[in-house]
Amino acid sequence: MNATRIIGLILIVAGIAAIGMGGFSFTKETHQAKIGPIELSVKEKETVNFPTWVGVAAIVIGGALVVFGGRKG
Repeated sequence: MNATRIIGLILIVAGIAAIGMGGFSFTKETHQAKIGPIELSVKEKETVNFPTWVGVAAIVIGGALVVFGGRKG
């Protein structure tokens, strides 16, 4: 199996994961104010959403790499 097909398989798996999960979230801590020894920090939850077309495009491109990646000519 050559590198092109491996990249294609990775894209297919990533596309399926993007469609299945729809996105991911993480917590970001920001420091709002510091007055002497007192520090005020706020934790914000950020969400990153993946559009469905990104997952579909990754699957299509990955499939093309798997099918046509090993051909010479």
